[in-house]
Amino acid sequence: MKIFTSDFTLSTNGNTDIIDITADVFKILRQSQTREGNILVFGPGATVGITTIEFEPGLQKDYPAFFEKLAPANVQYFHNDTWHDENGHSHIRAALQGASLTVPFKHGEMILGTWQQIIFIDFDNRPRQRKVIVQVIGE
Repeated sequence: MKIFTSDFTLSTNGNTDIIDITADVFKILRQSQTREGNILVFGPGATVGITTIEFEPGLQKDYPAFFEKLAPANVQYFHNDTWHDENGHSHIRAALQGASLTVPFKHGEMILGTWQQIIFIDFDNRPRQRKVIVQVIGE
């Protein structure tokens, strides 16, 4: 069993910015020279999320709209009273989404559906530099 860990950095716009990171993850899989196993993709940060969607213009609008309904930005959160950074909604959204994803791979190829891409979502209320950790586990 082999473990290969790497990372990359993203510049985000915040406010539920969605970035397709599929190619970045695949590049790290190639670098690992691992043929079969699992890839863990993790976003260290309390206001980020990682998942898969069909990365197309409609869903790039629908996804933020969905989270605005679940955890609206314009309501009061106790977190905002603590830190006065007005990103309580960002933390709630990230907690609902989750900060990691596991993707299986075989023959050096990720096993994703035809219309399935890995996305990074920055829920925070401002632009940020974000790190993504990718850990390849396999043979």
